[in-house]
Amino acid sequence: MADSYSQIYIHVIFAVRDRASVISAEWKEDLYKYITGIVSNKGQKLMVINGMPDHIHMLVGIKTDCKLSDLVRDIKANSSRWINKHRLVYGMFSWQSGFGAFSVNPRGVKGVIDYIKDQEAHHKRITFENEFIRFLKENNVPYSPAYTLKGVV
Repeated sequence: MADSYSQIYIHVIFAVRDRASVISAEWKEDLYKYITGIVSNKGQKLMVINGMPDHIHMLVGIKTDCKLSDLVRDIKANSSRWINKHRLVYGMFSWQSGFGAFSVNPRGVKGVIDYIKDQEAHHKRITFENEFIRFLKENNVPYSPAYTLKGVV
């Protein structure tokens, strides 16, 4: 085959260090635009982004040459730098070291987009920790409860 073809969607979730609720409604849209620019500059497509004061969900369409860990590292490093440069939080902002990444069947993309868009209503019913553990279990991802309970996710 002379060319490569793919349709890869990844639902990415990551949290603020210590799960601090510091992402303010006043500047979260600017943060999301900044992250969208990072993803775009890396040649990938951000389908949707939303979150809560302590974590972010994104659905990213990635190409076959994308190394997901490098993409998430760059998103976290650059967005942390942006938040700190603009002094949007008291003290130094940083993300937790880990992240969740779950593949999405192309037929399920609309459902995941709706789920991510509906974060505020969703989190009135379930905590971030329980939500994340549910994702791990639903996707048969082995995990250590000691880490998820301590906020290392």
